[in-house]
Order: sequence, then C-alpha cells, then structure tokens
Amino acid sequence: MGGPGCVTLGKSLNPHCLVLTTFLPWNQYTVWILRREAVSKGVCTSTVQLPGKVVIVTGANTGIGKETAKDLAQRGARVYIACRDLQKGELAASEIRAKTGNQQVLVRKLDLSDTKSIRAFAEAFLAEEKHLHILINNAGVMMCPYSKTADGFEMHMGINYLGHFLLTHLLLERLKESAPSRVVNLSSLAFHLGRIHFYNLHGEKYYNRGLAYCHSKLANVLFTQELSRRLKGTGVTTYSVHPGTVDSDLFRHSLFLKLLVKLFSSFIKTPQEGAQTSLYCALTEGLEPLSGNHFSDCRPAWISSRGRNMTTAMRLWDASCNMLGIQQD
Repeated sequence: MGGPGCVTLGKSLNPHCLVLTTFLPWNQYTVWILRREAVSKGVCTSTVQLPGKVVIVTGANTGIGKETAKDLAQRGARVYIACRDLQKGELAASEIRAKTGNQQVLVRKLDLSDTKSIRAFAEAFLAEEKHLHILINNAGVMMCPYSKTADGFEMHMGINYLGHFLLTHLLLERLKESAPSRVVNLSSLAFHLGRIHFYNLHGEKYYNRGLAYCHSKLANVLFTQELSRRLKGTGVTTYSVHPGTVDSDLFRHSLFLKLLVKLFSSFIKTPQEGAQTSLYCALTEGLEPLSGNHFSDCRPAWISSRGRNMTTAMRLWDASCNMLGIQQD
C-alpha cells in the first residue's frame, strides 16, 4: 500500500474499503478498514428449526433481508416481511413460499421514515400475533442526498436507527412474553467512522451523506449494547452485525458506487452470503452470554472505543426517547 490516496488492490481486498474511502477523509480508521476488510465469508451452520416461531424481518422484500426471510421460512417459521413497497414485498413472499413450501410468509406495510406507519404496523402486528421470537432490524438506506423523514429526522438517522428504535420499543413487551427471543440490528463496518454529534444529529449544521450513514450505523451499535443492558434477565438478547459488502439496492442513491460495485463484483458478497451473520445471531444456540456484542462473518468483531462508550449510549437512548415521544420508566 502506498501513501494516502494510493490503494493497492489484491484478491484479499474487499471493495467496501474503496466505497468508504471515496467519500471519507483519510485517517487512522480509514487505514484500519483497508487492512481489516478482507473477503471472508462466514457461514451460519445452525440446524435449528423454527416451527411455531414468529419472526419479523424489516426490508425483506429484497437483498439481505429477503435471503434472511427465505432461510427462516425454510426452517418453518411464520415470517413477516415488513416493507414499504407492498408490491415488491408480495413478489418476494410468493417466491419464498414457492421455494420453501412454507405458506406462512406474510407481507405487512412498514415505512420506517414515518413514525405513524411504524406505530400502525406494531399495533396491527400485536393484534394479530401473541408471540414474537425474532426481530431482525434489517432495512436501511445509504448515501441519501440531504432529506428528512416525515417526522423531521435526517434520513439515515431516521430510517437506519430511529425507526428501528421505535419499532423495537413498541414490540418489546411481546418479545419479553415470548422469551427466549432475539433482536438483531444491522450495522456496518462503517460505524468505526461514525460520530454521535448531539448538536447535529439531523445534519442541519453540516451534512456529508457518506458520514451520515456511518453515524447511523454507530447509533445501531450503541443501541444494541444499551438495549442488552436494559434487557438483562428478561430472556431477550440482542446483537449488532456487519453483513459485509453485499450487492444489493443499498447503493441505489449513488451511481458512482453502483458502478464501483459492478467493477469489483467478484470481491462482493451475494445477498445470501450477506445474510449469514444475521442468521447466525438469530439462530445459534448458546449465544446468549454474548448479548450486546457486534458480529461479522459469524463471529464476534472488535468494537472501537466510540462504539463502546456507555455514556454516549445512555445519552443517545434518552435523546431518542425524547425525539420519539417515548415515556421512560
């Protein structure tokens, strides 16, 4: 590897490194990512079957979420595909039913950019189901031009983090009633480059769409740890995951990144490969002592100091409750 701005490509380099460095300043974490993010394809080897279990996967109409839902359906679970586009959701559900033979694959409307939609989804689900065993907060956006959700939240923070924070909160009692149960939050290796700027959570003072993605993924790591702390002894455990660099719709807001992904397609995971760590955290027996941990390639992954700052995690929790109008006990 040469100096800043010079990258030597080899078969071990995952282009997620390149994706990040196209819009992020060079610093120690960028260099760390270039060294760390090698192609590695962990596989979930769990043989656990899920008859009678109820699962929600957000954003399961495409990509990693769809493959996650398919695997869980194959194991006999009753799977809810929670997504904004019902037409795409129904197409995905039909495909999953046909391939798995499981007819208990259901599609429900969920727009994570609108808290009214999130509350409506949760209310309908709780009326429909008496149990919830696995919640996989999979949906996300990346590299959006500056915009806000229906509630005035910056789009990355609103969809990737706050929307899932609210959804989890609304379903938490059902998860406790169904324990042992699990919550899996999709993050990214990019969280190492994130910051939680409480004075600029919604990008109104300054905004970089690449960094906004990183901030939201750091929020998911901190959320996972604080949620785990609060759920201790309830039988509900929670994990954050880095799925790897996956060929999916996540890059739809950047033509350059889409071209970059195609250029280095041989280095990039398929959606099925990208789903493996989510499945590992949702299914692996005996994982409960590692609740709150971050995983990559089906094994625990290192968390930088920002991702382990419990003061920031607790403050972010309180700020999130205030923004979402959640009354704390």
